[in-house]
Amino acid sequence: MNSTRKAEKVAGLLYLLQIPLGVFGIMYISKFLVKPGNVSATISNILAHESMFRLSIVSAILCALITVATAFYIYKILRNVDVTIAKTIVIFTLIVAPISLLNELNNVAVLLLIKNTTIVNSFSDTELQSMILFFLELHKYGMQIIGIFFGLWLFPMGYLVIKSNFIPKIIGVLLLITCFGYLVDFTTFFLFPEIEFVVSEYTWLGEVLMVLWLLTKGINLKNQIQY
Repeated sequence: MNSTRKAEKVAGLLYLLQIPLGVFGIMYISKFLVKPGNVSATISNILAHESMFRLSIVSAILCALITVATAFYIYKILRNVDVTIAKTIVIFTLIVAPISLLNELNNVAVLLLIKNTTIVNSFSDTELQSMILFFLELHKYGMQIIGIFFGLWLFPMGYLVIKSNFIPKIIGVLLLITCFGYLVDFTTFFLFPEIEFVVSEYTWLGEVLMVLWLLTKGINLKNQIQY
């Protein structure tokens, strides 16, 4: 009993930590620093807010690592429902973590192209701007690929929550909706790039409720079914 209580609290705290790290690490650069169609302005913004740019890289890396830890503790909570399906929660995060880490190298490359004197002096301004734009775009595409797995880990989680009898089923349903929000965004980004509407910005409620439930209500151990 004490082990389960500890697991749910740790899972809730880690999951809660993911939210600010993910929002800052993923959205800060694209929303506030990158100016579409204006590479010069983007470079100026990065130079003016270099510490924040670097912090966003660290934030994205920490978010990926903490997601793995969160998945492990959620696995401990839900494994009694179906241990095989619960393992896929961890597997999806183990897949996405290295992709997330490698993707941040694109932003590191941007920093090198802007700050490293040897590199800067080796290319013309036009060439530098083209390469900086390339790595920023590559990072954006990488984030969409990462979004697949940030969605997929929610599918087994949502399913197990619905199947369980100790977490409200509505949370499981909303987790599935959040999952499909990420997958829809990936599909539209690659197949219908003219569509700029981001579905996942409106389907996040399931994750928030899962965090709140773990931190406040917790699992009703009397209702927990052993399989």
